[in-house]
Amino acid sequence: MENKNIMIMDHPLIKHKISLLRDKNTGTGEFRSLVEEIAMLMAYESLRNLPLEDTEIETPIEKCTVPMVSGKKLAIVPILRAGLGMVSGILNLVPTAKVGHIGLCRNEETHLPQQYYCKLPSNLDQREVILLDPMLATGGSAAAAVDLIKAQGCSNIKFMCIIAAPEGLEVLSKAHPDIDIYCGSLDRCLNEDAYICPGLGDAGDRIFGTK
Repeated sequence: MENKNIMIMDHPLIKHKISLLRDKNTGTGEFRSLVEEIAMLMAYESLRNLPLEDTEIETPIEKCTVPMVSGKKLAIVPILRAGLGMVSGILNLVPTAKVGHIGLCRNEETHLPQQYYCKLPSNLDQREVILLDPMLATGGSAAAAVDLIKAQGCSNIKFMCIIAAPEGLEVLSKAHPDIDIYCGSLDRCLNEDAYICPGLGDAGDRIFGTK
C-alpha cells in the first residue's frame, strides 16, 4: 500500500518491542511498559517536523538565540480505552502537551464504532493533534475520531497506532487522506471477528489486565 502519508516504522527497537507485545506470555505490567516505550519511540519519529522559532535566552555564560518549538502546544487525544496506554510515553517527551479523550466502543455485532464520550482541549484549531489507538483494525473508530477532531476546526492531525491491519489502513486513509498515519507494524489481515492477525489480542484487556 503506497501512500506518502502512511509511515510504517522500521526502527529495530520498535520492531523488537512489538514482538514482545505479541507474546501471549507477556504479563500486564511488562505489556503496559512496552506500550509506553513504543509510543515514545514512535512520537520521537513522528514529531521530527515540529516547527521551530528563534528565542533569546541567557546561559550561565552569555545571551544567545536558540531554537524552540513554536506555536500552540501539542494536543494528545487517546481513543478510549486502549489509547490511554500510549499517553504517558508521549508526555515523557512533551510534558506540556494538552490531553483530550474520545470514547468509542465497537459494536460486537456490526463492528461499527459507537461514541460515548468526547472531551477535547480548547483552541484545537491552533494545535497539532496526535490521535492515539494501539490497534487500527477496521478503521471505523479512528475515522470517526478524526471526524470529531476536525469538527473542532483542527486540520493538523497525526494518527498513531502500534499495529494496523491493511483493511483499517485503507479505510482511514481513504476517509481522511489529508492526515499522517504512523504504524509500528502492518499486519496480515482481519479475521472473521475483525481482530488483527497475527496481532496481539485485545490491547485494552492486556494493558489494564481485564478479560
